[in-house]
Amino acid sequence: MTDIEPPTTSDAQEPISRRRLLALGAITGGGLVATAVAACSPAATPVWTYGPRPSALPSPAAVAPSAGAPSASVEPTGSHDPSHAPSASASPMADHDANAKAVVDRFLGGEGASLPGQGNQPLAPTMDGDTKVFNLTIDPIEHQINAQSDPLKALGFDGTWPGPRIDVTEGDKVRATFTNRMAESTGIHFHGQRLPNAMDGVPHVTQEPIPPGGSFTYEFVARASGSHMYHSHHNATDQVGRGLLGAFIVQPKDAAQRYDRLFGATQDIVWISNDALGGFTINGRGFPATTPIVATLGETIVIRFMNEGNMMHPWHLHGMPMRVVARDGHPLGSAAFTCDTLSVSPGERWDVVITCDEPGAWAFHCHILQHAEGVDGMFGMVTALVVQDQAAAAALKVAGAPAYSCVVPVSA
Repeated sequence: MTDIEPPTTSDAQEPISRRRLLALGAITGGGLVATAVAACSPAATPVWTYGPRPSALPSPAAVAPSAGAPSASVEPTGSHDPSHAPSASASPMADHDANAKAVVDRFLGGEGASLPGQGNQPLAPTMDGDTKVFNLTIDPIEHQINAQSDPLKALGFDGTWPGPRIDVTEGDKVRATFTNRMAESTGIHFHGQRLPNAMDGVPHVTQEPIPPGGSFTYEFVARASGSHMYHSHHNATDQVGRGLLGAFIVQPKDAAQRYDRLFGATQDIVWISNDALGGFTINGRGFPATTPIVATLGETIVIRFMNEGNMMHPWHLHGMPMRVVARDGHPLGSAAFTCDTLSVSPGERWDVVITCDEPGAWAFHCHILQHAEGVDGMFGMVTALVVQDQAAAAALKVAGAPAYSCVVPVSA
């Protein structure tokens, strides 16, 4: 069994309230900050559109268009949450401020933790001799990107997007059976693993497609340690874009090389981005339903960035740097580097270590600004790293800490 232990049910209590998080900001001297920009999403055809437009705009004399700005005749696409739509007003910037505050209030109120179908939950194996056995279903699901949007027709492993987090140890024998409950065929690929060819999961190349109602069992030895993924590899633009994705983490066999021992990390966080169904998402949710990462001052955390989308996303953390220690499961060693903005291309995985030494609530977002904020405030690929001092951490523990699906405690 792996050294990583899943969160206990006692952690799943009330979300951080706005009052408690703002009080935390006052205690620590921090605040949630972000940059005002325009939102965009890909249209069904290869044409980029920007939006949404407010119901009332400043006159052309007041705001000069920038060079290369998109045509005003192009209608916005559906990736923007219509719940952010401003009301008609003679003061569009006043609308912007009010709408931006309202969406931040929802985030600070713990919207993400309130939604059903939390993904990234650790999946415990059963044992068949010395083989770790994982049984998963492939399901059509209804999934909410945020609390005010209508549920979307999505897909999930075991009914969730992202699917369950699978943790094993280098050298483990793995048997993973997927039962297809969809109305179409599929195949599953363990991205980043060194597999027998017959287990590679590409229909018509290494296997027949898994038909509706059928199952396929993948058996292999976990040879490649590090941060990896499992996802559909059949009609993948649609199936992965609608949620058939999950994290497959292989801990090093040498316990001294695991992040808890190597860096003293106490949180191990999976961060999967996507940019198809529902627009720009982190772990299947768009701001304000993304959930903040909460750490105590002085704590060290690890984030495993995984890009399951179609676009590159540069992740930017305010307030403190990230130490980049691995790419695609391979430790960087002496090539490790420090940055505050890290570009993650489709299919890539990057592991970063953060020493949480600056108290406050720090914005953490994609720095392609059209993926993060528009005329109605922040949306899409935005969350926050909340660093609290010991007193604030104790107060939150007494009040009941939130359960965040992307966080797995690491045993000491």
